[in-house]
Amino acid sequence: MTNTLDGKVAVVAGGTRGAGRGIAVELGGLGATVYVTGRSTRAQRSDMDRPETIEETADLVTEAGGHGIAVRADHTVAAEVAALFERVVAEQDGRLDVLVNDVWGGDPLTEWGTPFWELDLEKVARLLPRAVLSHIITSRYGVALMVARRSGLVVEVTDGNTDGYRGNLPYDLVKAGVIRLAKGMAEELKPHGVTALAITPGFLRSEAMLDHFGVTADNWRDATAQDPHFIASETPRFVGRAVAALAADPNVMDKAGRALSSWDLSEEYGFDDADGSRPHWGRYFDEHVK
Repeated sequence: MTNTLDGKVAVVAGGTRGAGRGIAVELGGLGATVYVTGRSTRAQRSDMDRPETIEETADLVTEAGGHGIAVRADHTVAAEVAALFERVVAEQDGRLDVLVNDVWGGDPLTEWGTPFWELDLEKVARLLPRAVLSHIITSRYGVALMVARRSGLVVEVTDGNTDGYRGNLPYDLVKAGVIRLAKGMAEELKPHGVTALAITPGFLRSEAMLDHFGVTADNWRDATAQDPHFIASETPRFVGRAVAALAADPNVMDKAGRALSSWDLSEEYGFDDADGSRPHWGRYFDEHVK
C-alpha cells in the first residue's frame, strides 16, 4: 500500500495526540498531505495542559513520507473551522479526500464513577459541544468540498462499536452520538459519492494513558500490574493503519454508515500494529472482561 494516497488531501481534526496523531501519521505514511488541527501548539497549550502539539504531529506526518501541515483551530468555533477549510480550498485547489473527526477534549470533564444524578452539569455542558457539536461543525464546512467533487471519506472516531454501556452517561452519550452522526451523514452523502463511517480503537495505548499508568512506550507492559487488561492494548498507529487502509480502499463505500473497529479491519486488510503485534480487543474483551 506504499504511497497509495499520493496526491490525496486529508484533514485530521483533533490530531494533536492519541488516535488522531496515529491516524495522521499513517495517512502520511501512504503519501497523503495531512492538515493536522487542534488547540495545542508550541506557542500555547490548550486547557488540556499536555505537551503534545499539532506541529509535532505534522512533523511526524512529514517524516513518515507525507506532507504535514499544522493549523491551530478550535473546532467548537465555526469561524475558525470555516477559515481552516478556506485555507484547504486555496492551497489544494478545493481538494479534500479524507476528513477525520477525532476532536475530544473530554478527559477532564468526564466524572468516572459518578452516577448521572450527581454529575457536575457545568462539565456536561462543556463536554457536549467539544465531543459532538465540534464534529458537526467540522463536517458542515469540510464535507462541502467532497460533495463538490463527488468523492471522499468522512471518519468519525468513537469508543466502542456495540450497544454496550460505556460506564458514564455523558461519555456514553457522546461516543454513541458520533456513531449516529456517521450513520446519518452516510445516508445523506451516499447520493453524492461520499462515504461516512465510524471507527473505534481498542484499549488505546495513548500518551495520556501511558502517563496515567506511569509507564512509557518502551516499558508499557509494566502497567499490567495495575490493570491486567492493558496487555491487550494497541498503539494509536493501529487505528491509524485502519483508517489509512479504508482511505486507500476503492470499495470503501460498501462500509458506509457502519461502526467499524481497528481489530476487525486489521484482519480484513492484513495489517499489524507498529510493534508487529495484531491485538484484537473485541475477542479479548469477550473472553476476559465481560
